[in-house]
Amino acid sequence: MTSPEPQSPAPQPPEPESKDRVYRSAPAIAGGVLLLAITGWLGIDAIVSGEGRTPWLALAVLLLVVPLVIAFTLRPAVYAGDDRLRIRNPFRLVVVPWGQVASLRSSYSNEVLTESGAKYQLWAVPVSLRARKKAARREMRATAQARREMGRDEGRGSALGMRAGLDGGLGGDSVSDGPARAETDRIMDELRGLHEARHQAESARGAVTVRWAYEVLAPALAGAVLVLILVLTG
Repeated sequence: MTSPEPQSPAPQPPEPESKDRVYRSAPAIAGGVLLLAITGWLGIDAIVSGEGRTPWLALAVLLLVVPLVIAFTLRPAVYAGDDRLRIRNPFRLVVVPWGQVASLRSSYSNEVLTESGAKYQLWAVPVSLRARKKAARREMRATAQARREMGRDEGRGSALGMRAGLDGGLGGDSVSDGPARAETDRIMDELRGLHEARHQAESARGAVTVRWAYEVLAPALAGAVLVLILVLTG
């Protein structure tokens, strides 16, 4: 009696590729939805109840305005993957492998600088000076609170002070896990960390590609031409 042949183990399914981190501006999306609702309401009302050339003019204005609103509010996004950074701006899609990224700069706008010297703005990660000032004030308050708690701990004696330092303060919460940062500044820190980790990877090499968003430009241009024709012939 022959022994049964050993069965080979079942093949394991491939591990799923890591998904891109997606960064978008929530205020821009909210504003875009509101603008589209107002524009659609006014435009459809003019088309339905307008007389003469009004419906055609309203249709032309909608064809011009709606793509532009989408381009500047809903469309911008930044996709950060293991090998590349995809920047979807209002009128262009830029793909930059991490190996081509020279630096990520934050001043009055957040930008990516490539090894060739090109510069691309991150529309989806806008700089908010107000948020930076708010984060700075929050950091100043946290520092002042930490100093007050440190003074109280020293007054309770060295033994209690050591215990308070280990436990994060007697009878109080931990003051801060780190410096307060604005949301967009934290996003840029994440992108810099990913760039630092992946810019030497073999799979992160390649050329920078730029593609124009014809799906936005074509209807907007058609709407502008139609508005111009209706105005000139009206």
